[in-house]
Amino acid sequence: MVSALQRWDESLFYAINHGLASPWLDAVMPWFSANPIFFPALAALGVWLFWKGGARGRLCVLFLLLWVLVANNLAVGWLKDFFNRPRPFLTLEDARLLVGRGRSAAMPSGHAANWFAALGVVWWFYPRALWGLTPIALAVAFSRIYVGVHYPSDILGGAVLGLTLGLGGPWLSDLLWRRAGRCWFPLWQRRLPRLIRPASSQDPMRPEPAEPLLCNPEAAAQKQWLHAGYLFLALLLFLRLAYLGSGTIQLSKDEAYQWLWSKHLDWSYFSKPPLIAWLQFVSAGLWGDTEFGVRFFAPVISAVLGLAVLRFFAREGQARIGTILLLAVTAAPLLAVGGVLFTVDAPLVLFCVLAMLRGWQAVQAQGRTADWAWVGIWLGLAFLSKYTGLALWVSFFLFMALDRTARRHLKRPGPYLGLALTALCAVPVIYWNAKHDWITLAHLHDRAGLDKAWRPTLRFFFDFTLSQLVLLNPVFFTGMVWAAVVSLRRRRRDRRLMYFLAMGAPLYFGYWLYTFRTRVLPNWIAPAVPPLFIVMALYAESVWRNIRRWAGPALKGGLALGLTAVALAHNSDWIAKLIGRPLPPRLDPLRRVRYWSDLAELVGRERAQLEAAAGKPAFIIGDHYGITSLITFYLPEAKRGVPDRPLVFYIKTDRPHNQFYFWPSYESRRGWNAIYVSEEDEPEPPPPELLEQFESVENMGMRDFVDKGRVMRRVQLFKCLNLR
Repeated sequence: MVSALQRWDESLFYAINHGLASPWLDAVMPWFSANPIFFPALAALGVWLFWKGGARGRLCVLFLLLWVLVANNLAVGWLKDFFNRPRPFLTLEDARLLVGRGRSAAMPSGHAANWFAALGVVWWFYPRALWGLTPIALAVAFSRIYVGVHYPSDILGGAVLGLTLGLGGPWLSDLLWRRAGRCWFPLWQRRLPRLIRPASSQDPMRPEPAEPLLCNPEAAAQKQWLHAGYLFLALLLFLRLAYLGSGTIQLSKDEAYQWLWSKHLDWSYFSKPPLIAWLQFVSAGLWGDTEFGVRFFAPVISAVLGLAVLRFFAREGQARIGTILLLAVTAAPLLAVGGVLFTVDAPLVLFCVLAMLRGWQAVQAQGRTADWAWVGIWLGLAFLSKYTGLALWVSFFLFMALDRTARRHLKRPGPYLGLALTALCAVPVIYWNAKHDWITLAHLHDRAGLDKAWRPTLRFFFDFTLSQLVLLNPVFFTGMVWAAVVSLRRRRRDRRLMYFLAMGAPLYFGYWLYTFRTRVLPNWIAPAVPPLFIVMALYAESVWRNIRRWAGPALKGGLALGLTAVALAHNSDWIAKLIGRPLPPRLDPLRRVRYWSDLAELVGRERAQLEAAAGKPAFIIGDHYGITSLITFYLPEAKRGVPDRPLVFYIKTDRPHNQFYFWPSYESRRGWNAIYVSEEDEPEPPPPELLEQFESVENMGMRDFVDKGRVMRRVQLFKCLNLR
């Protein structure tokens, strides 16, 4: 049965790919298959609909984004991996290929799925538009067969999938809105009874408002904003987990490095405290040594963080501000990255924010010792994430010194109990460093540039400021700085402004000033951003009546700009479609999380050839802890050997440069050969250590990893013979 269907599929493919071949179609079909105009034109149409189309236009755009770009593309990716069907030009020698070779599997067709999903969504809102869109969708689907990249069944599968999601997704959303919206969003549900075909003025499903709603509309409004925040966090968590499971990106250097830490559990590590390794150990135990397993806690921690902030504003009677703040945080690329990549900054920011929110209760006149104990525990966990966590204690004592109400706590045991609990959490780090000559202190001293004389410069200041302007969203970065400055005048009217300013400003502006001495990486200020964003939200709410004429459009513009940038950054291929050409490698936001499996495959192949030629075993050496860790993760035989039988090593040195110094190296493998891997833009001579450690070192040349005509990564390989 299967073979008969395959023969029918191939026969129909040949009938289109060969039987209909003509010079005219050869010119037209590639244009339909991969036209650089389609995506920009559709994006412009979507912006126009969102801006001028009213409720119907905005809902149509929202469903197109949700059910076409997100759900449909995720489903296509999962099904491609499940079927893993080769494209026809790989299995049929005489297939006519008129466009570039796709790297993904064939079943189902993503082009067909996207276009037919769009048809389904548009049918609910603008049925007359199908007269123009349907011929285009059919032409695109047909072209994928004609140009040789899909079988007819791939197109059929994509069309069925697309129509199912395009028609069923909005219908399901509307059903949930009519059922659950009455309880969760009563005010909004009265104004918009249905999500599909919203232009209808007569709706038999129009609910009557509940009596309590009429008695206290403000409370009902705050409650539904709280529910909107819950729904947003749940949707964001699902989308992020689905994105991680889609395999769109690979691990970053730090993620792979810290995954290796989790295979060598210890009380602390060369450059960081141990919590990230402990969390990686738990995550890998749940989901295995996979990309999803490494990153699982990133979206979960982000969701918990958002929930804590939302609940804080709900207790303050400002759930609306809390929900809008969640949108603003998601629209800041630097903070959005923390919901996908799992590095030490994710738990650091979580525990700092939990300490800050509990600390607000502690600094009240009726603040309890138990509140301070929780502050100490949260900051202890923040310290175990990254040493920057200790900086928040400076903020607490600064606020208590400046605020009359909080000052009385300096004479109470609460703050000192919290400080003692934080110190207790630091014991593992102190113990490990005492056994290793306090190497972390030396590393932090060098990393901070304290080993060099101070020569004031503006170069790092401008670099840091520009990076903050881009990574925090230009609108929100400007608003954050503006609110931090002007809120000082209103600190007596609202103590929260002064409190959250004290929680974020010392660290943020301290690092900003430190750029006059040395380079400061953008993520170093991550714990200071949430409190400063809270200051921005609180101040804007307090003066909203005076600024709403310009602040309202600015907020909408900032959200539109930021959310679009964050969405496009999750898949830079969309950016290439939007502008009609791929981004230069240095501007591609996903360059550092792609092509590592290709590198590992290349190095593994070279190692196997070296073993076969020499007749003895060989191992791999990396020039950087990141590239060493990534090859270990993506090379199957290397991953199997972790931690007891390592195959990939960092180059052996006389003094520690990273955690590899404290693990077994390759000195016991005398007589073995090795492949040395160095990530370089231009050819470089081998390091002196290699020349001393091996009898001979031969340059194997540069290897490029090319995607769409761009050199995305370049490495240099050396053949190292006979370890002395």
